[in-house]
Amino acid sequence: MRMLHTMIRVGDLEKSLSFYTKVLGMHLLRKKDYPTGRFTLAFVGYGQESEVTVLELTHNWDQSQYEIGTGYGHIALGVENIYATCENISENGGNIVRAPGPMKHGKTIIAFVEDPDGYKIELIELSKNKKDS
Repeated sequence: MRMLHTMIRVGDLEKSLSFYTKVLGMHLLRKKDYPTGRFTLAFVGYGQESEVTVLELTHNWDQSQYEIGTGYGHIALGVENIYATCENISENGGNIVRAPGPMKHGKTIIAFVEDPDGYKIELIELSKNKKDS
């Protein structure tokens, strides 16, 4: 058994695809419209679905906005150089909502970026920790 994907609903699919591919460097793996259900599924990730867990972006055609809710936490991405990554994200229009630095009560270097729908993505520096968060 293994994890296949995590799904989030997005209000503007093209804006979200641009963010995840251009700002975060993921690849669009597949995209399919379901006209009778009035929705589109797009899968993005850093490798093939047969090898890694990916992110499913669900766009319901008749809904342009969602409430994230209090149960949602974040998506986590491991990065080799968090400071350079955050600089690159900012230069590409990404919104860094927590600058890189040590996590509260720990040593792990983290940062947070927000996607166009307000979902938080935690960046965790891999090269300097063993994930003590």
